[in-house]
Amino acid sequence: MRLVLGIESSCDETAAAIIEDGCRLRANIIASQIETHKPFGGVVPEIASREHLIKIVEVVKQACEKAQVELSDIDGIAVTYGPGLIGSLLVGICYAKSLSYVLNKPLVGINHLEGHIYSVVFENPPIEYPALAMVVSGGHTSIYLIPEAEKYKLIGHTRDDAAGEAYDKVAKLLGLGYPGGPVIDRLARIGNREAAPLVFSLPRMEDDRYAFSFSGLKTAVLRYVKEQAIKPLTTGLQPTEQVCNLAASFQHAAVHSLIVPLRKAVTDFQPKTIILSGGVACNSALRVAAKSLSEKINTPLYYPSPILTTDNGAMIAAAGYPKLLRGERANLDLTATSSLKLQNLDLPLEDKPKGKVRYRLS
Repeated sequence: MRLVLGIESSCDETAAAIIEDGCRLRANIIASQIETHKPFGGVVPEIASREHLIKIVEVVKQACEKAQVELSDIDGIAVTYGPGLIGSLLVGICYAKSLSYVLNKPLVGINHLEGHIYSVVFENPPIEYPALAMVVSGGHTSIYLIPEAEKYKLIGHTRDDAAGEAYDKVAKLLGLGYPGGPVIDRLARIGNREAAPLVFSLPRMEDDRYAFSFSGLKTAVLRYVKEQAIKPLTTGLQPTEQVCNLAASFQHAAVHSLIVPLRKAVTDFQPKTIILSGGVACNSALRVAAKSLSEKINTPLYYPSPILTTDNGAMIAAAGYPKLLRGERANLDLTATSSLKLQNLDLPLEDKPKGKVRYRLS
């Protein structure tokens, strides 16, 4: 197993990549739909699936051209089969199965979240286990314990909105456009969080040390906007100082909400590697906070470059490589699972409110 084609179509990026030997990136092509969905302030599922149908053949063709290979040179195919938008997933799966059948190449289905975890393999040293991975995106905010390669236990997740979704909704409220993460991150750098007289109430969930919640944070922003009579920004106008300060205050609270559970998990499980991945892993403040945490405990932090934080085929190919290498195969009845979970371990945890949490592999 040498060359793997990865296909990703779980949401609004049509992506294909070709990797060599599991960690060398030969080609990574992403056709974004941001401009298509921007007028709606978010992804419209039916439009997304139609766009995938239009673009997928060309995206795979471009990946082959950039990698300077023919489709017949591919040794295996990996495709996302969940979680995600059902219509979008089906486009990628049907195309991957067609290629597998026509070319007589092995096919494997990949969990999108596992793909995000594997997005760090291209630019970092090999992952040392046990590892902790925090996947933060528009649809997911979770912490996984990974005692060994391809073994996952979900130990913490959001109880309401994902972090990226909170960013998008706050940006929409302020008229900052879609997607919200990059623009709020940019404004937060020039804003003064202390100048916004707003105290964001951070959730306290004593029954779940590693849980996240962002609904209260969104409500606090909404209340502040109403009290201060802040109008949504209209097209062509620059954000006011007040909006920049609010963005800075919101981002500070959001990053704090992410780092606190991660810090608890790192303290309890003492991993050899910390992984930060997903679209929100591109956020500058989150990276600084996570890096500071890793330096304090002298544990390496791995995160992907910005192009690999978004949905992409390279991470799917990387996650598929070890599975294909050991002979794992998906049948042609592989189908989409929109709410697919990433957890294949049932580790009994001996919970302790303070100190290390012990876990058993058997």
